[in-house]
Amino acid sequence: MTPFGAKLRELRLQKKRQLKDMAKTLKVSPAYLSALEHGHRGKPSPGLVQQVAAYFNLAWDQVDELKHLADLSDPKISLDTGGLSPAATELANRLAAEIDTLDDVTIEHFLAVLRQR
Repeated sequence: MTPFGAKLRELRLQKKRQLKDMAKTLKVSPAYLSALEHGHRGKPSPGLVQQVAAYFNLAWDQVDELKHLADLSDPKISLDTGGLSPAATELANRLAAEIDTLDDVTIEHFLAVLRQR
């Protein structure tokens, strides 16, 4: 699941909206929305993010959060470490190779370090 997908699902459940009804209003398929919620689709388009924000009648700060989560929700990223230090390249490669073996505590630790920057 991606950060955007988790937020989308949270909003939908909080507002007690069915996926099929939301999909109809947004003019997308229920399968697409389900795939977004479960992280099987890439980063949503800015237009869809705006549609979702309008659908849920979100305030400006909530819209900004939703946009930020969408930016962090590409499940298939690539990194160019050209020109960076050997340590940066090693970090990127090791993270790519081992991310699926990291537990939630370790992932939260890495995120805490990055969020402090």
